[in-house]
Amino acid sequence: MPSPSTCRYTDSHEWFLPEGDTVKVGITQFAANELTDITFVGMKPAGTAVSSGSSLGEVESVKTTSDIYSVLAGTIVEINAAAANDPSLLNSDPFGKGWLVKLKVSDTTALTRLMDSATYDAKHPVD
Repeated sequence: MPSPSTCRYTDSHEWFLPEGDTVKVGITQFAANELTDITFVGMKPAGTAVSSGSSLGEVESVKTTSDIYSVLAGTIVEINAAAANDPSLLNSDPFGKGWLVKLKVSDTTALTRLMDSATYDAKHPVD
C-alpha cells in the first residue's frame, strides 16, 4: 500500500499532513512494521511549544523505544488520546486512526524540504 500523497516524510519515518493552520503528525507504515507490536505511545501534552528538531514524544514497542521528532516549530494543540489508549492503532492504521499529535504552526516551509510519498516509498518499501 503506497503512503498517502498528501503527506510529507522524513528519513526518521515521521509523516506530516497540513490541515489548515495545523499539521497532523504520525509515523509511517514502514516504521510501524519495523517496530512490530507497539505497546506504548507517550506524547508531550497539548500546550507544549516545540522547536524544529525537538521531540514530540516517544513510541515503544516490544523491540525498542523511538523518539518522534518535529521538523516544524509550533505548539502541540491536540494529542491523539485514542492512540495513547490503544497503541496498536499505530500498527493497524498509522495514517488514519493512529496519528499522534496536531501542531499549530505559523510557517510550514520546512515541509517543502521533506520527501513526497513516491520518494519515501522508493527508499522504504513496505512488504
